[in-house]
Amino acid sequence: MKKFILVSLLFSSTFAFAQKQWTLQECVNYALQNNLQVKQSDYSKKNQDLNLNMAKRQYLPSVSGTISNNASFGQNQDVFGNIRRNDNFNNNLNVGANILLFNNGRLEKQIRKSQFDVEASQFDTEATKNNISLQIAQQYLTVLLNKEITKIAKSSLENAQKVYDRAKITTDVGTTPQTILAEADASLAREKQNVNTAEINTKRSLFSLAQLLQLSDYKNFDIVSVPIDGQLDAPLYSAENIVEKATTDQPEIKAAENRIFSAKAETEVVKTAFWPTISATAGIGSFYYNSLTTNTVGVDLAGNPIREKNLFNQYSNNFGQQLGLSANIPIFNKGITKLQVEQSKINEDIAKNNLEQQKQTIKENVQKAQFDAESNYESYLAAQATEKSSKLALDFAEKSYEAGKTTIYDLSNARNNFANAQGSVAQAKYNYLFSLKLLNFYAGIPLSL
Repeated sequence: MKKFILVSLLFSSTFAFAQKQWTLQECVNYALQNNLQVKQSDYSKKNQDLNLNMAKRQYLPSVSGTISNNASFGQNQDVFGNIRRNDNFNNNLNVGANILLFNNGRLEKQIRKSQFDVEASQFDTEATKNNISLQIAQQYLTVLLNKEITKIAKSSLENAQKVYDRAKITTDVGTTPQTILAEADASLAREKQNVNTAEINTKRSLFSLAQLLQLSDYKNFDIVSVPIDGQLDAPLYSAENIVEKATTDQPEIKAAENRIFSAKAETEVVKTAFWPTISATAGIGSFYYNSLTTNTVGVDLAGNPIREKNLFNQYSNNFGQQLGLSANIPIFNKGITKLQVEQSKINEDIAKNNLEQQKQTIKENVQKAQFDAESNYESYLAAQATEKSSKLALDFAEKSYEAGKTTIYDLSNARNNFANAQGSVAQAKYNYLFSLKLLNFYAGIPLSL
């Protein structure tokens, strides 16, 4: 019984997941958490955070310890010409600290540069998220479009099926010739093909959206069919009203601005190489000596041998401290520092030019979004007028066919024209909707449906 309940729960959860339909917001949220491009931007941001942390820690002194052991073996000759063995062992133990006292503010300027790099990296991440969100929104609307076209195709198929059923009945009783049934059958086959094509396009667009989300179970993926109003309003914003806001608030602009600040700070860092660097050092240490051939180091005034002291006694007796102050004064380095300053100023110009490029790109994108919104809205209105005329023509064709005044071919042609008009309306509607959402996005309005 327990096994049955467990299996039932597993099956229910699997079925529920398979039947889950994703909203646009869920798709965007999932992508922002799992998309590899977003993760790559996050890693870059973390690297810049660590660079800033390391720059701040340069104010702290550096402390290191050294232990050295040396042994030597062999013979040597003293001043009296006596040759003897001189095997010995030396041990040295030292701990030293070094701290920078003056470098014309190099550390502070490096920290400031790192802070600008962190800000730029943060805005890069936001820009990546925006691009992913826009791609998902566009593909989401493509899925909705294909679903609507599928509904139109299925509606046409139902009408074609009704015409075929009627033609079969009238042909079987002999009131209409066999050619009527053949034409109805051909029309029905075409509508079935149209439905099949529309369903494949829907699956293909769902697959593309699942790939954007980087989902492994793309076969069970589906989205919520958001109803779109039959009558859409004209654009509320114009490019002139949006460009100034977009070229100020978009993360690409803020990232480029921070890189200008970073380049200027780097120039200031490079210039500190013209100034002297003053450092202070402090250290403690001791050493141990042992003669490997004898355990004496000489004799006292009474002629008694002086024995070597043990390790800890020597460490205590030989313990010493050191203090130091040093200045590194640049005199001539082949003019490299001057060239590095010039190179850094060129990097400033590159950063400024990149900002202008970003502004120009956003300006063009806004203008294109405005043009697309206006032209797609006009196409949408024109498609609606064509749909209305095609519907009227279809109504006349149906009445004429029922009265026996037109052929089934004429009726099928009218139905095809109406279905094509409906498809054109759907295409124009979703094209306009995306261009409108894009325009609103540059105006600072979050993506939504």
